[in-house]
Amino acid sequence: MAADIPVFTLNDGTKIPSLGLGCWMGVPGGGEKVLEMCQNALKVGYRHFDTAFGYGNEEQVGQAIRESGVPRSEIYLTTKLPNHHHHKVQESFETSLKALDCEYIDLYLMHWPQANDDAGNPLAPEQSPTIIETWKAMEALLKTGKVKTIGVSNFSIKTLTQLLPHCKVVPAMNQVELHPCLPSDDLKAFCDEKGIRLTAYSPLGRPMAPGAKPIFFTDPTIASISEKLGVSPAQVVISWGVQRGTVVVPKSENVERMKANLALVKLSSEDMKAINDLHKQAGMHRSLLAYHNLDPGKVFGWTYEQIGWSMQPGGIVA
Repeated sequence: MAADIPVFTLNDGTKIPSLGLGCWMGVPGGGEKVLEMCQNALKVGYRHFDTAFGYGNEEQVGQAIRESGVPRSEIYLTTKLPNHHHHKVQESFETSLKALDCEYIDLYLMHWPQANDDAGNPLAPEQSPTIIETWKAMEALLKTGKVKTIGVSNFSIKTLTQLLPHCKVVPAMNQVELHPCLPSDDLKAFCDEKGIRLTAYSPLGRPMAPGAKPIFFTDPTIASISEKLGVSPAQVVISWGVQRGTVVVPKSENVERMKANLALVKLSSEDMKAINDLHKQAGMHRSLLAYHNLDPGKVFGWTYEQIGWSMQPGGIVA
């Protein structure tokens, strides 16, 4: 039976479950672990799955869905265009659709604004294919009837402002890192105004060291709210994300945590404000993703300025 969670309506009239399962395993692939994770998620009530070409596990996600016995119409499936396929959107889409083998894709996202050439070298923002050229190819996919909704991921106010004047179809979704340390209030307000829904990836953060907890999990505010409500810190943070109107896609392989993550709780206005204000504490306003350490000041070949992020090396918000 599907979980009883809110459903949001997107700007094209389609509906999306407010909570899904993120299928990024930390490294590309995952094989049988991904298959088992998705099978278990389907059994406990998940009906929304978020994968990507770059995750290297579309085949396993699709297999779990096909073999579940759950009607395809009851499942929401998202996948994404990789950076090195911006010049061949149709071909890449067909590759993902074949790998998933699930009749159609509900939501197809441009995974990053950055484009790479065939050799994997990042192109400058003004080099072809630009985000505008890539989006026009994304729009053309809607004519195939094989995808219902299109959107973007990791877009900032800057890149959306560059893109939107050229859109025949306004992106229905922008999937970005969102959690109490990085609530991105300005981006959310901008997207709300434009009718673009946000999806929160890494909504529980990603510990910077094995065995460690995300820094907001150790914060007394989250601990106090979770103790008061008798739920886990993760349930508090996921409920905060859904309650502020964002789609949330946490990843877990643990069946009990999967179940708990689906059990949303009602947060008071005081609790919401307390969580909203967490990022204002010293050292808290930051990204929690490790790719900031790969090439300081850049992400996948673009500078923070080119992406439109007000950050310092290490992901600290300026």
